[in-house]
Amino acid sequence: MGFLDALIHLFNFLLPALAMALLLPSLARLLWWRTLRGLGWVLTRRVAFAGVAVLVAGLVIAGRDGAMGTYAALVISAALVVWWTGFKGRA
Repeated sequence: MGFLDALIHLFNFLLPALAMALLLPSLARLLWWRTLRGLGWVLTRRVAFAGVAVLVAGLVIAGRDGAMGTYAALVISAALVVWWTGFKGRA
């Protein structure tokens, strides 16, 4: 495997976490724009870091990439990060 192939594999591994990090905070800001007004890119970075951590943990635990449990954990962790950062972390 060459360098370009390895780079493509790495990008495809991280793509679900990065897509979730862009979509979920954007949609949350549309729904709760008054509450999430001052967060900026903090929410996106936190969701991205949590998503990458979940994907790596899923790879270690399941032994392969693409397990449905890993993707379910990715969605749950992203939702928890948005909830904790946006609503609980402000108090």
